[in-house]
Amino acid sequence: MSKFVELKEAVASTLKPGATVAFEGFTHLIPHAAAHEVIRQNIGDLTVVRMTPDLIYDQLIGMGLVSKIVFSYAGNPGVGLLRRLRDAVENGWPRAIELEEHSHAAMANAYEAGAAGLPFAVFRGYKGAGLKEVTPTIRSVTCPYTGEELATVPAIRPDVTFIHAQKADRKGNVLIEGIVGVQKEAVLAADKAIVTVEEVVDELDAHPNACVLPSWTLHGVCEVPGGAHPSYAHGYYTRDNAAYLEWDRIAADRERFRSWMQAHVLNAGAADFAARIKPVEVTS
Repeated sequence: MSKFVELKEAVASTLKPGATVAFEGFTHLIPHAAAHEVIRQNIGDLTVVRMTPDLIYDQLIGMGLVSKIVFSYAGNPGVGLLRRLRDAVENGWPRAIELEEHSHAAMANAYEAGAAGLPFAVFRGYKGAGLKEVTPTIRSVTCPYTGEELATVPAIRPDVTFIHAQKADRKGNVLIEGIVGVQKEAVLAADKAIVTVEEVVDELDAHPNACVLPSWTLHGVCEVPGGAHPSYAHGYYTRDNAAYLEWDRIAADRERFRSWMQAHVLNAGAADFAARIKPVEVTS
């Protein structure tokens, strides 16, 4: 596959039913367009991974495409719970899902272990916490140097990671600016990584401490302006708070959820995202 590719082709050529997939982004640059393409292609039985699953995970779960979720905090940011996730857990609608819950620290360390090619992550944490009682993958080791008991979790190694970023240059290098969560680690831990970007440029003009993913770390780059909406893309558009509030009402009812997904995801396309954003005004 060419490095630069349409999102539809990128998804079809990399993600298969039953795969483990991560859609990472923290506060902004959340890859909504990529997740919607997965839904349109009806790729199911997925194990989905995310440090902070929000709307796109609610949508994937509500459409019956998820068998397991590996996560830390889950919720509609600033609003409340994820109603489709809760319905699946409590009522098995549209299907029952398996939960593997961790802390933010555990998820970050698990991605880093995966990126380093290690089988598990070791860190201080979970002492006195009840989460290890319901998550059997949380275990411990004794430090051979100090005798200290440390927590461990399995490395996260997705079959495919999807992220969104600001820019790619024409060689396929990608620039991430603003808040950076675990996007870099999630890409390096994955067997294949697809990045949607706001634009393709001649030069990245990256400052010295910027996060740049070199071309060789990526399987495909897709130009999808607005592809993070309703989350924001630093320097391009702001967060659509109204969309998050509206989602709580949409997701609360199964039929309304299905109707919304039909109109705004199944009958839509990646190109529609550009029309949903209000670009940030640049002042000199």
